[in-house]
Amino acid sequence: MEQVSGQKRTAHQFLYPPVDAYDQRMLETGDGHKIYVEQCGSPDGIPVVVVHGGPGGGCSPAMRRYFDPSAYRIILFDQRGCGRSRPHASVENNTTWHLVADMEQIREELGIDRWIVFGGSWGATLSLVYAITHPERAAYLALRGVFLMTPGELDWFYGGGAGQFWPDVWDRFVRLIPEEERGDLIAAYHKRLFSGDAMVEIRHARAWAAWENALASIQSQGLQHDSPADYARAFSRLENHYFINGGFLESRNWILENADRIADVPGAIVQGRYDMICPPQSAWALSRAWPRSELKLVPNAGHALSEPGISAELVRITNLLRKQRALLDL
Repeated sequence: MEQVSGQKRTAHQFLYPPVDAYDQRMLETGDGHKIYVEQCGSPDGIPVVVVHGGPGGGCSPAMRRYFDPSAYRIILFDQRGCGRSRPHASVENNTTWHLVADMEQIREELGIDRWIVFGGSWGATLSLVYAITHPERAAYLALRGVFLMTPGELDWFYGGGAGQFWPDVWDRFVRLIPEEERGDLIAAYHKRLFSGDAMVEIRHARAWAAWENALASIQSQGLQHDSPADYARAFSRLENHYFINGGFLESRNWILENADRIADVPGAIVQGRYDMICPPQSAWALSRAWPRSELKLVPNAGHALSEPGISAELVRITNLLRKQRALLDL
């Protein structure tokens, strides 16, 4: 394990310049969803699929900038129900296994045999489930801010663990819920996020999103800003839907129990030392269960992709992989 020195620069200083997509399309899944997919960089480059977080976060142009556009074929997509995918904020036919199937459909549609899988937070969860399910398709996993979808992780963030460090922000999150329902905030918010009353849904969606966003960066002062209603509703409904269903995994610790399936897949884990949303214990446990992984603990960083130290390390990894195309059989 290598420790990475913190940086006092902004994340953008480590990234490649903005790049436009050369291909944008909507992929029909056949069960009521249309998935937004884009490609940028070099059509003949190393294929890499970027898996965004949330669930429900959507991809952004900044995610393209972690890769040398002259060397990589960069594929981004909005998962079901969020971003530019449709129907917006829908949880129907929307499970982890649907998303894994969507990734396979994207890969086949684009004529890619194997690719690098790059994901953070929930994106790391989905990347791991995808690689465990299709290890022959994952040439390398680049993961950030590991979340294993276990009850302990959910209890940390929605049961008061993180709230002990941020009691003022936690109070704003729980005060919308009657005291008698606060023993299960995921269920209490679920009731309101799916109430059918647009005003109730948006109010609670903004509170759900604000709690997470306030704790994302190590530089956070706990300030909370209302997200746009459409974004907040999709993000919060999808995230809550996945969390109340345990990620639709068959057991409470499914990823670690099945880590032997990726024993031959190399990868890197980049983890902020002071990640309040996904504490480093999960990254540590994953690194112990996955021998071909390399854990990088970034000392002065929290959860966000935009943390300077995390961005610097991720770009270092993609630059290194750029030189290993033959070795990765890509």
